[in-house]
Amino acid sequence: MINLSLEYIVRQPKITIAKPPLLIMLHGYGSNEQDLFSFANELPDDLLIVSAQAPLSMGMGSYAWYTIHFDASDASKFSDMPEAIKARDTIAQFIDEIIENFNVDTNKVFLLGFSQGTILSYAVALNHPKKVNYVIGLSGYINTDLLPEELNKENYTNLDIYSSHGSVDQVIPVEWARNTQPQLNELNIKNVYEEYPVGHGVAPQNFHSLKQWIEERIK
Repeated sequence: MINLSLEYIVRQPKITIAKPPLLIMLHGYGSNEQDLFSFANELPDDLLIVSAQAPLSMGMGSYAWYTIHFDASDASKFSDMPEAIKARDTIAQFIDEIIENFNVDTNKVFLLGFSQGTILSYAVALNHPKKVNYVIGLSGYINTDLLPEELNKENYTNLDIYSSHGSVDQVIPVEWARNTQPQLNELNIKNVYEEYPVGHGVAPQNFHSLKQWIEERIK
């Protein structure tokens, strides 16, 4: 395995393809690179899938992208911002490293995040829109503290975002997630937002929907 800035695992495309679309997975707080990767084989055969491991070890196979303050009363105090900014920038570098070391279609780069991984997926895409084409954001929200001071609509014409959330999420309030679509609409970013009657997780119908969304974009 090539030594890059993050630990990772790979699923090669199941079919022979010269430049496969790339999907990078970013897991949630307290999980690891195996979590989202568990459904990699259910995703389209022509994807090169890379699942990254967050850098902060919590012990017992658990990792985090940055520290979370669960007793915070509002979103602005929920995250350790210096750690989150460092994680955002490391992921941006990691995308470059993957593209440099794997022969992929740079016009079809997907980020798929869950929870903390979603927050960082949005942050990377909105800071580096030329690195990413598509984002699948599950059970997360847009943290405006991780965004550029100046948001120019003209920079985001290539972005397309799928976001979803559980309507009874007990970890990240659904109200935070409901801000996602208005924020993306304000930037003229093509997007869809869906809710499912679950907690902090991905319902089967949610997975079916996101899989179909991906398939439509790699045809």
